[in-house]
Amino acid sequence: MSGDEANSDTGAGAGRSLLLVDDDQVWLQRLAVAMERRGFAVTTAGSVKDAIDVAKRETPDYAVIDLRLDDGSGLDVVGVLRDVRPDGRIIMLTGYGNIATAVAAVKLGAVDYLSKPADADAIEAALLAEKGDVPAPPERPMSADRVRWEHIQRVYEMCNRNVSETARQLNMHRRTLQRILAKRSPKE
Repeated sequence: MSGDEANSDTGAGAGRSLLLVDDDQVWLQRLAVAMERRGFAVTTAGSVKDAIDVAKRETPDYAVIDLRLDDGSGLDVVGVLRDVRPDGRIIMLTGYGNIATAVAAVKLGAVDYLSKPADADAIEAALLAEKGDVPAPPERPMSADRVRWEHIQRVYEMCNRNVSETARQLNMHRRTLQRILAKRSPKE
């Protein structure tokens, strides 16, 4: 055990246990090292199943959870964390940022929602922000393509991620919707 790890298990990490959940192992390990340097006692998980097991066993003070994991949705982990640690602070992190999932994450108990690539400083700031702190508004408004994509995502979430029902609601061909959902969100 290195000196940093020893500190994270004693005073430096007390009250700062952090669960990081992402299926990108390289990025996950880099973030884990960065957060350990900031005084967090870090545990990692690469899947919904592993994250739920860790959450129940360790009840972390903080969590940073990727939305899309190989075996499911990070939103499932948020619900379990809220049950085992109601006062924990949870951040959703994803490369597929959209308003609908941000709303769903907050309703389930996440305190913030960041888009990848978020750096360790932004993640730490979100984790440690005081209740009621409001992030700065975006510098530029969303493009028409982004607004359309956000609307589709909102309807998709309202239909409990059911592609067929979403396509019916949007009066859109199912295959067209599947292609849209498989793509990343427009930049602006």
